[in-house]
Amino acid sequence: MSDRPPRNEAGGLGTPRRPLTRIVSLRTRAPRLAQAERGLSLIGGLAALAALGTVLLALPISGAERPLRLNEAFFTAVSAVATTGLSVITPGKDLSLFGQIVLLLLMQLGGIGFMVTAVTVFRLVGKRVTFAERLSLRDSLGLVSAGQILRLTTRLLLAVLAIEAVGALVLWLNWAPQFGAGWAAYYAIFHSVSAFTNASFDLFAGSPTAPAGFPTDTLTLLTLASLIFLGGIGIPVISDVLLYRRRRRFSLHTRLTLVTSLVLIIVGTLLFFLAELKFRGVFSDESVGRLWLLSFFHSIASRTSGFVVSARFSQLEPANGLLLIVLMFIGAAPASMGGGITTSTFAVLVLAMASFIRGHAEIRAGGRIIPFELVYKAVAIVTGAAMVIAVVTWLLLYTHENVSLVMALVETVSAFSTSGYSLALTGQLNLFGQLLIAGLMFFGRLGTLTIIVALARPNTPAAVSYPEERILMG
Repeated sequence: MSDRPPRNEAGGLGTPRRPLTRIVSLRTRAPRLAQAERGLSLIGGLAALAALGTVLLALPISGAERPLRLNEAFFTAVSAVATTGLSVITPGKDLSLFGQIVLLLLMQLGGIGFMVTAVTVFRLVGKRVTFAERLSLRDSLGLVSAGQILRLTTRLLLAVLAIEAVGALVLWLNWAPQFGAGWAAYYAIFHSVSAFTNASFDLFAGSPTAPAGFPTDTLTLLTLASLIFLGGIGIPVISDVLLYRRRRRFSLHTRLTLVTSLVLIIVGTLLFFLAELKFRGVFSDESVGRLWLLSFFHSIASRTSGFVVSARFSQLEPANGLLLIVLMFIGAAPASMGGGITTSTFAVLVLAMASFIRGHAEIRAGGRIIPFELVYKAVAIVTGAAMVIAVVTWLLLYTHENVSLVMALVETVSAFSTSGYSLALTGQLNLFGQLLIAGLMFFGRLGTLTIIVALARPNTPAAVSYPEERILMG
């Protein structure tokens, strides 16, 4: 008797093997399909949260003098979940205490992410978190690895609550003499959450308790600017800072985010100051020192959070209107409370241009090489964002009368970047315009890349390889 293994049907030894091409195809398709499914789960979760917020805000108990109309409740809920701040109502006047608390919770859940909240609750009740849920959480946080993600999630949630608590305490101490201890505490908590989540809803406009409007003293502006900045640098950067004592180093992402944010703040402050100093538009009655402070505040807020501290903001000069559009388009860091194309996308494109000018074959930054795959993603994000903004801007101009290009463009870019600034157009939107801007806010909160990944077809190996040929560029 022979000891050789039996031959298969094809004449080979051992068990029949699957075709190699089939194995490669399955290995290529599976990760893409799983990634697309996770992207769709993020979209579905955010949509469910917005739907729940719409129902709660539409209740009669949520309105101050009258119940909100369904379109008003829907637009407000989407704006809160998307942490934008654009509104067709005046929250301080049109919402009851119950409605304002609902708005506060929607901002918080939309800001820290429904996945962070869900996983933390699962841990508290003892429910097991599956590997697929960990991957979804990893995607929502913008992290590279799913390892130790539950411990990181709890640490981040505690850090977020601590930051908001400190911000609320500072605001309460500052506002208590003006509004009284009770109202000051309520305003401090609401606006601390609104600033950190970059939602930019405020309760001062139209409120009988605050007839002077939004406080613009130095401590208030600096506190809000600090909260906006911390909410806009991203959860990965915050986690990197929390783990610095153990690692004793920052990742390349953290370094690029901090440097890019710092440069944008400095350049934005200087340009905003120069334009206002020359044209004296919105802040014509402010001193030079106050103008520096207001320019600094708006340089930070423009990219992520649209707090309006002047009733004349709609009179913004064209130079600062253009600056506002550029800063909003760039937006905040990835996996943060803000939107836009993100500082990382902007940094990668700038670094790619610098490498091309210098004749380098690779993109170098901080002693590291950035893979070209990120350049392709950056180009896809910017191209997709520009196309969406162009289409929505055209539709706004086509469906609304007496609307200038700058007004429509600011509104559109603000919705996409979830910034919340408007040149008095939000209140003039018809039903179609409200649905259009609400959809764009939803799109902007999820991020262009999340939408592309969720809708993309799996990448399968090409059956035919074509020859390469260059085309003219530039």
